[in-house]
Amino acid sequence: MGTKGLPTNGQAPEDFETRMALLREEMVQRQLIDRGIRDERVLAALRKVPRHRFVLPEYVYDAYDDGPLPIGACQTISQPYIVALMTELLHLQGPERVLEVGTGSGYQTAILAELAREVYTVELEADLLERARQVLTAMGYNNIYFRNDDGSAGWPEAAPFDAIIVTAAPPEVPPALIEQLRVGGRLVIPVGSWDQDLRLIVKYGPEPTDSTVQSITPVRFVPLRTRRYEGA
Repeated sequence: MGTKGLPTNGQAPEDFETRMALLREEMVQRQLIDRGIRDERVLAALRKVPRHRFVLPEYVYDAYDDGPLPIGACQTISQPYIVALMTELLHLQGPERVLEVGTGSGYQTAILAELAREVYTVELEADLLERARQVLTAMGYNNIYFRNDDGSAGWPEAAPFDAIIVTAAPPEVPPALIEQLRVGGRLVIPVGSWDQDLRLIVKYGPEPTDSTVQSITPVRFVPLRTRRYEGA
């Protein structure tokens, strides 16, 4: 696409939104459906949520490209396919309470809010959290709860969660997240420092060790910044 920046040169807002909608539909078909994403609710959410609202202005025309984009604070908005894959692995049906570790741009948050009853999202970077909160509030979401905190600790007072998604990679799975998952719940998380893999953890009993772990695919995420791993 190449062109970066906000709509200029007299481009009408409706023309801009029409162009973005066409790019979004192309993204869903070529990046998601053609790669095997099948959950119709997930596809509908990716068709609906305007990804260009969550990127920095200089990347607005790159919002539907097949790759991550920088959002500031050394963080990124994930590749659309990875957003769809991780969301599909959660198997959301509608009534769930979901924890998101790493609000980032708020794009994944919006997708979750389309699919679940409540979304609890935690972000260590205060500026990113506030920007995401403003965008999501302006878009009318009222089922999202925000916290500026260390996501590796989860959100204990809101637990248990039906599903947990982590959008940055810790070197190991934070124990608190498995503890805060309800029996039958699903955790989707990238794990590793350099060689990372995306894991699906399903909890089948009351103890944290009562869980199955499935390796899904190699991935590349920014490291999960936490006070625990940074020694703060």
